[in-house]
Amino acid sequence: MKYIRALLSLLVAGGLTYLLNQPLGPAPALGPFFSPFTGFWQNDEAPQKASSSELKLQGLKGEVIVKYDDNGIPHIFAENDEDLFFAQGYIIARDRLWQMDFYTRVTSGRLSEVMGPLALDFDRYNRRLQLPEGAAKLAEAFMKDPDSKLVAESYSAGINAYIEQVEYKDLAIEFKILGYRPEAWSPLKTALVEMLMRKDMNARSDDYRMSNTLAAHGEEVVKDLFPNYSIEESPIIPKGTKWDFTPVAVPKVPEMLKASVAARLEIESENPGIGSNNWAVHGSRTATGLPLLSNDPHLGLSLPSIWYQMQLVSPTVNVYGVCVPGWPGIGIGFNKNIAWGMTNVGSDVFDFYQIQFKDKTQKEYQHDGQWRSVTIKVNEFRVKGEAKAVQDTVRYTHHGPILYSEGQTPFMGDLPVGHALTWIGPVAVGNSLKALYMINRAKNYDDYWAIMPYLASPAFNVVFASNQNDVAITSAGHLPLKWKEQGKFVLDGANPAHDWRDWIPVEQNPYVKNPARGYVSSANQFPADPSYPYYLGWKFAPGERGIRINERLEKMTQATIDSLRLLQNDNFNVEARRVLPDLLKILEKDSSSKANPAYQILANWNLRNDPEELGPTIFERWVKELRLAIWDDDFPSTDKKAPMMLPTRDRTWALLQKQPNSKWFDDKRTPKKTETAADIVRTTFAATIDSLIDKHGRINDESWAWGKAKGTDIKHLVPLFKSFSRMDVINGGGANIVNATTEGGHGPSWRMVVQLDKTWPKAFGLYPGGQSGNPGSRLYDNMIDRWAKGELNELVFLKSKEESHPKIISTLKLSK
Repeated sequence: MKYIRALLSLLVAGGLTYLLNQPLGPAPALGPFFSPFTGFWQNDEAPQKASSSELKLQGLKGEVIVKYDDNGIPHIFAENDEDLFFAQGYIIARDRLWQMDFYTRVTSGRLSEVMGPLALDFDRYNRRLQLPEGAAKLAEAFMKDPDSKLVAESYSAGINAYIEQVEYKDLAIEFKILGYRPEAWSPLKTALVEMLMRKDMNARSDDYRMSNTLAAHGEEVVKDLFPNYSIEESPIIPKGTKWDFTPVAVPKVPEMLKASVAARLEIESENPGIGSNNWAVHGSRTATGLPLLSNDPHLGLSLPSIWYQMQLVSPTVNVYGVCVPGWPGIGIGFNKNIAWGMTNVGSDVFDFYQIQFKDKTQKEYQHDGQWRSVTIKVNEFRVKGEAKAVQDTVRYTHHGPILYSEGQTPFMGDLPVGHALTWIGPVAVGNSLKALYMINRAKNYDDYWAIMPYLASPAFNVVFASNQNDVAITSAGHLPLKWKEQGKFVLDGANPAHDWRDWIPVEQNPYVKNPARGYVSSANQFPADPSYPYYLGWKFAPGERGIRINERLEKMTQATIDSLRLLQNDNFNVEARRVLPDLLKILEKDSSSKANPAYQILANWNLRNDPEELGPTIFERWVKELRLAIWDDDFPSTDKKAPMMLPTRDRTWALLQKQPNSKWFDDKRTPKKTETAADIVRTTFAATIDSLIDKHGRINDESWAWGKAKGTDIKHLVPLFKSFSRMDVINGGGANIVNATTEGGHGPSWRMVVQLDKTWPKAFGLYPGGQSGNPGSRLYDNMIDRWAKGELNELVFLKSKEESHPKIISTLKLSK
């Protein structure tokens, strides 16, 4: 009997061992995951790196020294460029390999391979956007240039050196939770990372909403309420700048498509998070007599952070700054002679075309009076937990993909059915690796200007400063040459005049060098005033940030590093300054509104979105409610059949101040009453206070304080992994404040200030995260609290590997 028990015990143990080592649907195999020797336990707080260590790596040509400072920032010293980029790839992979792999799976449409059916529709959408095809073109461009080829191949070799040697126990916990191992890296994967940035910056459109608006209200209303330039604006290139070029011929405006079709989309339109600030102050306005430069790109805040800090040194370069894991070189930073930064241009480069098919087979479509054949492509998806591959059929026109055909289930609700898409992502090529290779080594303005042909997409406002006392800014990128308002509405896929045909000459993109005012700046506002001869789009980021930045810079005469740090953290609300006095005048005439304690809070508010203030909690909610109340009856933004565009806040406040008797204030949903501007202001104020009381309780200094009420979420890249996130970070600011932190988890993703010098620059910087991708490490999120307070870390910029510095705590030697 005891032998039978023993046999049964062995069978049970064997069965459990088998089961624990098999994935259970989308879940990982539980045995390796819970193993105390290789599982998630190994991802606990890593021990402090030894003060000195050495690794042997195949693929190196010489010796590489990596010095780590107390924030885990590597300072890499290599004897040649091949080893420099090899080491950059290896070192980043040690800290952020899962993040890099995740980025490439998003853009290649392969998340469902590791996350299961949950990610399948997202994968389909990203494939339909042609992200993999765009990446293939980029990778091909990398290989055609000797510099970018060296960078891409050496970087890939370094990452692969880490992948080949890493043991399961040392893999990131996300690999273990999702139950897979990393794949080999390649230049194509680097290109996929770049395509992710193109999508995040450019894959947005208002075309469909504007077409529905035009169909409902006509041309005159659209011209009045949706102008092509803001009423209050401070453009990037100063007003009155003379253009020193002869423009090429702009296409004539053709016959427009009749606005009779509701495009039925829920693609992202307004996205206040995809914004940034940068500026450079000429030496004539600084305490040292040489320029200062600042950059704080506002992106989706995540853990691990989108940025990784490094110093890269070889015989050809010594540069410091941040890079996107998976994208080699330094993206934003400085060297001995220059500094540079970037913000998103936000031009209109994402256009939909209405397609007229010949019949229900959708095999042919009309273009230029002829029937053209569609191209059919079948995408295949290997979905975790599914036995068979999933196939997805996509039709392509010469414009691009028809995102969804009849009978297909759209991603994110109602995406366009029967519409083709042309967008910049898979169309423009350029060579970002070449551009970064050059700017990292740049010594002067001419070197800066030389990178412009290589910057394609996303288009960036590239700010520049040098120790030769030059400052400049350029809206750099490949921008389609459009007729006026091309892409403001859905385009006619049958009319060849609606096609993208050419590009604005790169040297004629908006730019300015050493303007008379003594500074340059950008905050995603209009790149230029209406005197610029080319059409870039009808709507850019609201002007408040740009207006405030330029106000502050205009007053600086002895600017210092701290002057620019304080400006990065400026919480002044320009919109409140513009509209709140008029709103309060209306409330003052109503005894009930004036008796509300919230009225007095707003009346006494200093117009700053500081974390302890109650005023912004009320104001920010109120202006959203007010804008909806004015417009949503006539321009329903959430209508499932025909969503429309709301007039901008800029146009809304002009209407309130200059046309208080406008018909638009009357709510047509209440036919027995004719509302006035005053009625709308009063009712939305009362409704706002009621909703805030429901959410935060009666008015009090704690739960109504802006920092507490707003909160800023810094989520893990997989939002389901909530324990790896930092939620409700207390800070000030707001979507249209210079310190542009939002409730939705957008904000300054990297703050940097550089003081140029003839001998050696001084710089400060910080991002809301940490160098490590391991949630169990103290370096995972150690910079968030200082970031929330508006503080910066002094950046350790070493002159040589022999230089000592008190912040350097360990050294790693890599050798062949």
